Amino acid sequence: MSVQSEGIAPNAGRLLWAGFIAILAAGVGFAIRGGIFDNWAAAYGFTGAQLGAIGGAGFSGFCFGIIFGGLIVDKIGYGKLVALALVGHVLSAVVTFMASTPENAYNFLFWGMFIFAYANGTLEAVANPLVATLFPKNRTHYLNILHASWPAGMVIGALIGWYLDDRMKLDWKIQLSLYLVPTVLYGLLFLGQKFPKSEAAEKGASFSEMFKSVGMIGSLVACFLLSKFFADIFKGTGNGDLIGYVIGGVLLLAAAAVSKFSFGSILLFVLFITHALVGAVELGTDGWIQNITGNLFTSEQGKALFIWTSCIMFGLRFCAHFIETKLKLSPIGLLLVSAILACIGLNLASGMNTFGTALAALGIYALGKTFFWPTMLAVVGDRFPRSGAVAMSIMGGIGMLSAGLIGGPGLGYTKDRFAGEALQKADPALYAEYKAATPSKFLNIESTAAYGLDGTKLSAAKEAKEKTEAQQKVVTADQAGDRGTLKADAWIPAVMAGIYLLLFLYFKSIGGYKPLRLEEEV
Repeated sequence: MSVQSEGIAPNAGRLLWAGFIAILAAGVGFAIRGGIFDNWAAAYGFTGAQLGAIGGAGFSGFCFGIIFGGLIVDKIGYGKLVALALVGHVLSAVVTFMASTPENAYNFLFWGMFIFAYANGTLEAVANPLVATLFPKNRTHYLNILHASWPAGMVIGALIGWYLDDRMKLDWKIQLSLYLVPTVLYGLLFLGQKFPKSEAAEKGASFSEMFKSVGMIGSLVACFLLSKFFADIFKGTGNGDLIGYVIGGVLLLAAAAVSKFSFGSILLFVLFITHALVGAVELGTDGWIQNITGNLFTSEQGKALFIWTSCIMFGLRFCAHFIETKLKLSPIGLLLVSAILACIGLNLASGMNTFGTALAALGIYALGKTFFWPTMLAVVGDRFPRSGAVAMSIMGGIGMLSAGLIGGPGLGYTKDRFAGEALQKADPALYAEYKAATPSKFLNIESTAAYGLDGTKLSAAKEAKEKTEAQQKVVTADQAGDRGTLKADAWIPAVMAGIYLLLFLYFKSIGGYKPLRLEEEV
């Protein structure tokens, strides 16, 4: 069947592809940013943890955009949110390009990425519920098609970086500005279109009714992550944790009041927890993978491997319907297989020594991560139709906030810790010379403090054409940090696989997985 015949609106095809291009713009910006981490490290002396925090802002901002947008989209309409996203994308470019010195670069890059991510989140608050509404009989398939734009954008962004950075050596600001091209295109595609309402909004469900399934326990997941975000923002006051918990607590009370103190669905709570892991492993890893593979091999090979995994994701996301119908895998079964493959792939990647083994290991990882994000959204749309855009948007926000707080910074911290430990073990005197001036910490927890390697000194060692014995030791230690990071990362999909197995058994005990209608939801 065609896209148009399966959609419930005459412009279903155009709206699907408008959402596709919108998420593609986010993927282009994401990939270019991942490819210029080394430029920022060399120019501004950033540590791995600092780069991870900047990359993390490219996720945490998304959380605010998608949650805020999801809460109001059924009330103000899709068009106004699309306009807000356009303004955000332009503003983010202005702020990011103001970075010019080591003293001001961190703040401008952090907040530029945050605004960029906010715009992306706002767009996804439009696109996810819109596609779920347009194609109610085949949500998994069409949400996977919508999100095929993410790896497509990453391929385009990586190719831009490959040519403009590695070949032409153009300034990173010129490279990053090119995400504005698909930004203009999605604005034109959305312009003047009529949008349908979600099933819940169409039937007059109140906001409290839409929020009922999320309830207090679902809100707890989002509010905990938000408390950590604000704790990081206010860490300079010396009371960051306290301020974060106060803000998180106030938000939790507000959410409880909105839901009329509904406890919430335990199933949705589990899905929210699991999606936090999805964000950490999929997007957190994607934010670092070009840097890691470029470090283990060459910069060009790193970009080639990134393109390879993104192409696999792009192609497979058009095959979700085939997998469901021909291979008889339910969405939960698909997620279980995906988690197992992702765990195997990351473990294999930690030991890759040649470009060929890297293709195989990262190819397996790509097979695994392909279906995580869109299929999780489809499960929420299938099982919680009353929530409208609310639960789907909160889930997306949780995933992105987790990537920003846990995935990106966590991998940066892990790399710093393992690289520092490797060099200290190999040559304590050399470690004292190359260690960063400030320690890296995970979630600002003092007991996790560890010293990584100074970004500027490390870049000089890596770029030396004829390395001294000392420089080679530094480079080897840095690579050991990358391998240890990938191995630690593999534990996340291992935990996810356990959760998906329990969900699979749960649905089997109640007669199997099936989408629900509004009147069927408990």
